[in-house]
Amino acid sequence: MRCQNVKKIGLFYGTQTGKTESVAEIIRDEFGNGVVTLHDISQADAADFDEYEYLIVGCPTWNVGELQSDWEGFLPELDDINFNGKVIAYFGTGDQIGYADNFQDAMGILEEKISQLGGKTVGYWLTDGYNFNDSIALKNGKFVGLAIDEENQSDLTDERIKEWVSQLKREFGL
Repeated sequence: MRCQNVKKIGLFYGTQTGKTESVAEIIRDEFGNGVVTLHDISQADAADFDEYEYLIVGCPTWNVGELQSDWEGFLPELDDINFNGKVIAYFGTGDQIGYADNFQDAMGILEEKISQLGGKTVGYWLTDGYNFNDSIALKNGKFVGLAIDEENQSDLTDERIKEWVSQLKREFGL
């Protein structure tokens, strides 16, 4: 019997109200088999990222297009992480109706920063089915990751996560 080298994924998230943490848990469970390890960014340090070749980064957009406070505080530490060779997927939670002019901006802020530090982005997500005006999380007409809106489209969350995780399994080579 052959021993398979199972790829481990670190999922780093920040949460203010618990919604992003709940989405992170659903994503972890959808991958199954203990493949994904959750890390609350408020309790993480730069060295925690070194353990993984594959990362998932989750952040709610807070206030008007801002990072969630724990990610805001961790932002300078990203400079201390070697993202070269790391494959990274992003997800964000936000409100496309109440904040239509900056829907998912936090996801875009983190993706831009980590890409500049050498991370390779996967998991781009179509904008079909969303109703918003603008987002800095858009690249080439797609979101840089999975956009979740628990305020207005909670009925679509599970289906979107299932589809996105299936896409990530292919893109991560699992």
